[in-house]
Amino acid sequence: MPASEVSAEDIAARLSAVGLAPRVERRARLTSIEVEVPESLSAESWREVLEAVAEADRFGLLANSLNGRTLWAAVHPAAPTTGDVRGPGHQR
Repeated sequence: MPASEVSAEDIAARLSAVGLAPRVERRARLTSIEVEVPESLSAESWREVLEAVAEADRFGLLANSLNGRTLWAAVHPAAPTTGDVRGPGHQR
């Protein structure tokens, strides 16, 4: 399993441990994690949630009065390493 998927699964597991129900979706360019956040989430749980999504490449919160709050995170696959990536004009 690629490292990005392991990272996404780890984030999802940490969100589940707080009592949330994350949805993980693998896409061509990233793996996304979304979870509905209840109004009743405690401050301690918020800290744990934010520590979990901080491991992602990007994250955010969508909130409105109609649909509640949805926390999302995105994990991008690591760029492959290939020797000198600076190009021929920047070699030592």
